[in-house]
Amino acid sequence: MTSEWLSTVFGATVQIDDTQRIGDGLVGMNLRLVLKASGAGAEQVPRSIVVKLPSPDETSRATGIALRNYEREVKFYTEIAPTVDIRVPRCYHAEWDAADGDFVIVLEDLAPAAQGDQVDGCSVEHSRTAVLELARLHGPRWDDPTLADIEFLGRRTSPDDTALLAAMWSMLFPGFVATYAKYLTPDAAALVERFGSRIGDWIDGRHSPLTVTHGDYRLDNLMFATAEGGSPIATVDWQSPGHGPAMGDVSYFLGAGPLPADRRVIERDLVAAYAAALRHDYGVEIDDDWAWQQYRREAFSGVIMAVIASQIVGGTERSEAMFAAMATRHLQHALDLDSESLI
Repeated sequence: MTSEWLSTVFGATVQIDDTQRIGDGLVGMNLRLVLKASGAGAEQVPRSIVVKLPSPDETSRATGIALRNYEREVKFYTEIAPTVDIRVPRCYHAEWDAADGDFVIVLEDLAPAAQGDQVDGCSVEHSRTAVLELARLHGPRWDDPTLADIEFLGRRTSPDDTALLAAMWSMLFPGFVATYAKYLTPDAAALVERFGSRIGDWIDGRHSPLTVTHGDYRLDNLMFATAEGGSPIATVDWQSPGHGPAMGDVSYFLGAGPLPADRRVIERDLVAAYAAALRHDYGVEIDDDWAWQQYRREAFSGVIMAVIASQIVGGTERSEAMFAAMATRHLQHALDLDSESLI
C-alpha cells in the first residue's frame, strides 16, 4: 500500500501520513490510513480511508480464497451495493485478482462511528436500529428473479450445496466440541449434537421468497453513531453476500446481538416492525405470523456459523470468546423458540 498507488486511485498527489490496523479481521485485514493530498483534485481526497486486504494469517487467507470471500466482497461493492438501500461505506476502489485471489478495497472511513462488539452484546436501541436497517437491504430486491443470474452470490439451494455443508459439519464438529463444549449447557450441547444429522432437512425445508442477504450480519460488522457523530448505522464486511431467505439475517442478528434476557423481551415486536417496514417502504406483502415462524426456524443459521466458522479461521483469544458467545446465544435462541420442532 503506497502513496503512489493511492495517488492513482484518487487522481491527486496523495501522501500516507499514518497507518494503523483496526478490528480483528478474522478473514481479512483492515487498515486505517491518514492521508495528505496536494495539487489538482486534492479537495476530493478524504482525510482518512479504510483499506481492506487479505489476512496475513495463512489459514484465514486460505479460507478467504477458498470460500470466495475476497471475490464476493469486491463484487458486492461494484455490482450489488448500488441496487440496495442499506448504508454501506462509500467504495473508492475495489479490485480482485482471479489468478491468486489477492484483493484490495478502498473505503470511506466511518469514524467517529464505532464498531459493535459481539462478545459484549448490544442495547435494545441498537437492536432495533439494526433490524430495521435490514429492511433496507432486503426490500429493494425482494423476490427479484434476476438475482438468480448473479453467480457469485452464496446459495444453499442444490443437493450438492446441502451435501457439502453436511460434510463440512461432520468434519469440523469434533474440533468445535473440543474447544466449545465447556461453554454449553447440557440442553444446548444435546441440541447441537442432534442438529448435525438434520442439516439437510433444515435446508430442504426452507421455502420463502429470496433476496440479497448479508450472511454475517452481527455486531462486529456493524458501525453505530457515537456522541462525536457518524451514521446511525452502517454495515461492513460484505464477504458472504447471498441470495437467500431474508429472515436468516434477522434471526442471526437477534440470536446473538442482544443478550438473551433482552432478546426474549424484544424479538417478537422487532420481527413485526421489520415486516411492517417491508410492507410500508417496499410494498412487500409479508404476514406477521409467517415472518415469526420463519424467524424461529432460521435460528439455526447462527448455530451453523458458530460451529463451522470457528474452525476455519485463525484462532485467537478474542475469536474464541466471540465464537463462545455466538454458540451459547444461538443455541439458547433455538431452545427458547423451539426451533427444532419446525425442521
